[in-house]
Amino acid sequence: MSGNLLAFAIAAVFEIAGCFAFWVWLRREASPAVALLGVVSLVAFAVTLTRVDSLFAGRAYAAYGGIYVA
Repeated sequence: MSGNLLAFAIAAVFEIAGCFAFWVWLRREASPAVALLGVVSLVAFAVTLTRVDSLFAGRAYAAYGGIYVA
């Protein structure tokens, strides 16, 4: 379980960094290199999520989706 939590924590950092990079690129007219870093970060986010056990991930995604929609 602690490995799953660690993977989710690392994935969260990658997700936030990737989304923030795109925000900086679009809103502050940063270099396209910033957008590229955002892409790399979001790919790392997706890869990191594949390291989480399926049963654990299902419950976590349901909770995440519920909070996101609310």
